[in-house]
Amino acid sequence: MKQGGIFTKTRRDAPKDETSKSAQFLIRAGFIHKEMAGVYTMLPLGLRVLNKIENIVREEMNLLGANELNLTALQDSEIWKKTNRWDDAVMDNWFKTKLKNETEIGLATTHEEPITNLMRDHINSYKDLPVAAYQFQTKFRNELRAKSGIMRGREFLMKDLYSFSLNEEQHNEFYEKAKEAYFKIFKKVGLGEITHLTFASGGVFSKYSHEFQTLCDVGEDLIYIDSKSGTCINKEVLNDEVLAELKINREDLVENKAIEVGNIFPLGTKFSDPLELVIDNPDGQRTPVIMGSYGIGIGRLMGTVAEIFADENGLNWPINISPFEVHILNLSANDAECVKRAEEVYKTLKENGVEALLDDRDVSGGVKFADSDLIGVPYKIVIGKNSLSLGADKVFYRRKGEVLEDTEITLNDLMKKISHEKI
Repeated sequence: MKQGGIFTKTRRDAPKDETSKSAQFLIRAGFIHKEMAGVYTMLPLGLRVLNKIENIVREEMNLLGANELNLTALQDSEIWKKTNRWDDAVMDNWFKTKLKNETEIGLATTHEEPITNLMRDHINSYKDLPVAAYQFQTKFRNELRAKSGIMRGREFLMKDLYSFSLNEEQHNEFYEKAKEAYFKIFKKVGLGEITHLTFASGGVFSKYSHEFQTLCDVGEDLIYIDSKSGTCINKEVLNDEVLAELKINREDLVENKAIEVGNIFPLGTKFSDPLELVIDNPDGQRTPVIMGSYGIGIGRLMGTVAEIFADENGLNWPINISPFEVHILNLSANDAECVKRAEEVYKTLKENGVEALLDDRDVSGGVKFADSDLIGVPYKIVIGKNSLSLGADKVFYRRKGEVLEDTEITLNDLMKKISHEKI
């Protein structure tokens, strides 16, 4: 893609009401546009990142054997009344509206009820199990305080996966595989080393659920990490009973701030009972299906990566989810030789499957460097009259702001380096 063909522009300042670093840089760099508090439009650069994260998640969900589908955002209140989750006193973040005939409907906050109801048409016997289905869909939550940009929104893209099993043994087998899949996802987006499986409240579903918490100084959650075993516990469930059960001494715990980037819940029969999702087991008896729920906020994950890796100059994308892998800066847009060389580099990278953004704009070199740092593509190739006279293009690595090896690194060497870095 050529930068002159992108309609979005970088900004010197972010909206004054945005306090998080990620939101400020994502807006300034032209990745997102703020429509209102908690509601953001994904602009072309932001959508490229979001789609890459989505594809990473999709690949791991497919490897689990899960089927992708797309459930409706509009919700029939009758289904939710059966589980007592239509009442605002139980779920206080509904967006509700009415049809012309005065029928009350809602915009989905999550999809346990509708997918359970749907599966009644497709699961009848133990021979139909196990089943897992997932989707990427916009969710709507009437948050009292929408903040931190796309990390806590009122409208956001979520991957939600649901599993259906014959018994606890079958459920636990899938649950453990889902844990592994989540860790692979967080590694691929660059958060693997700082993301921890954390014991959290199971609410009305089970004794525990598990969160995936990424360490971050501005995180909203407090987690405690056992310095000896590495076991992590959310503050909300930290008590003597839990410590005894997990065989942890309180004095060994280290407090950390973190951002929840994913969660997995054993649901048991919480939804299959009231919605009558029952099957014939091997003994011929009717029994409710055992369920699980597994969520990742795609936008929140994008915002978390932006928050953690950004520096004072702008964003710093890990190569697997960067909007582009190489940013080509032609510092002499009016020089025929420089234009020719920039086009040659751009064409070579493109032909070899490397995603490149060519800054072909007629603006100063200072503006190009500042915008490149703001956008945060990992590798930067600088082309100008001086580099042409030296016979080599300068290659920079954005995350460290340094020249790679020397000024004579070849395009082939760079392409090999990119290939090896990608997971």
